[in-house]
Amino acid sequence: MSVSERLEAEHDPSAIVLSSRLPSEPWFCFEQPDRDGTALAALGCVHQLDASGRERFSQLNERWRDLSAASRADGGGGPAGAGLTAVGGFAFAPDGGRSPAWAGFPPASLVVPEVTFARRGRETWITVNAAIRRGDDPAQADARLDELLARLQERALPMLDPAPTGSFRVHSPIPPAHHEEAVARAVQRIRAGELKKVVLAREVQVQAPTDHDPAAVFDVLRGGFPTSYIYAVGRGDATFIGAVPELLVRREGQRASTVAMAGSIRRSADPAVDDHLGESLLRSDKNREENLIVAQRIARALQPLSLWVAVAPEPVVVKVANIQHLAAPIRAQLKGSTGVIELAGALHPTPAVGGEPGEVAQRLIPALEGMDRGWYAGAVGWSDAGGDGEFCVALRCALLRGRVASCFAGGGIVADSDPAEELAETETKLQALLPILSG
Repeated sequence: MSVSERLEAEHDPSAIVLSSRLPSEPWFCFEQPDRDGTALAALGCVHQLDASGRERFSQLNERWRDLSAASRADGGGGPAGAGLTAVGGFAFAPDGGRSPAWAGFPPASLVVPEVTFARRGRETWITVNAAIRRGDDPAQADARLDELLARLQERALPMLDPAPTGSFRVHSPIPPAHHEEAVARAVQRIRAGELKKVVLAREVQVQAPTDHDPAAVFDVLRGGFPTSYIYAVGRGDATFIGAVPELLVRREGQRASTVAMAGSIRRSADPAVDDHLGESLLRSDKNREENLIVAQRIARALQPLSLWVAVAPEPVVVKVANIQHLAAPIRAQLKGSTGVIELAGALHPTPAVGGEPGEVAQRLIPALEGMDRGWYAGAVGWSDAGGDGEFCVALRCALLRGRVASCFAGGGIVADSDPAEELAETETKLQALLPILSG
């Protein structure tokens, strides 16, 4: 059962969820501040859908469609995400997230929350869900919801401690030189004709003197990266959190949209230098090749599902706080009832996080990286009961568990990639979170 209504005043959905959550209670926050304050935040769980393997997207899509069809929801209305929704994400690999570090984050996992808040502009809606099974006493469900609603509160999110007691330790579980060696081996395979591109990533850990605070980190991210997707998924005692400009896919009725984002360069505090860096990115054959490979693959994946697919003829430069990217917007008119989960499965992994050809790259990545990516380079987002929704690519992220934060960053490797430059690119991308987490 799902009931939605508009709240009378303006609210901060993420602040409500982060202020009201209980220890080990599932929660979810997903924002893009500069897109008219778009936000979706959720708390609790009335139903969880998990899957693994190559068919995990289609399995979850089918189970979510069946559950939605068997649900009773009011007419709803309101901004995107208001009403019955499922929230969560997917690992990069079909069986990713099996290592102990990723406990609580299955290869594919969506939660139907007990309460969600959806905002667009000055309008905020609340949705309350309850699972009623044969033989259940409705009064018990009412009591549970009354208890949940009674403890909801909206407090300003906490600030990071400006002068923490104790020291922070930043280290790489696998030495940085290993990444350079992996890049060199990948370049050899590309030049030998085995593949065109592969994305290689690395992990850096921050050990803090006290537990990392997801609420404080989330607030800093949305203040520092207002054009990006700011996301946080809380499972058990861990939080997967990040700020990323890359949209995997958005579905609005029969329209689908995505962005081929690949190729990057640093920012500069000097506007003239910053513009020069952006121009050099646009003129870079290496970066344009990276972007074209991603755009072509996305278009091929969407073609069978669409009446038409339109790719921007030229990439543009997208600037976020610490880095600039090449981006080519892509739109499609769908020809069937393909939902956003199916679309995410058709597109993932794009060459922006995997490689080309995809099958070859996916076999090569774990051997070269030597780590379990878990949900890094996977997808985080939501779907409503009608199949609309959106998923971002889970990059520029960290897994917080107690005092340890594991940060991830990578880059696309092509024939003329330089190992030292690729290592430097990961350092630039890590700057989205490392300064926040390391005091």
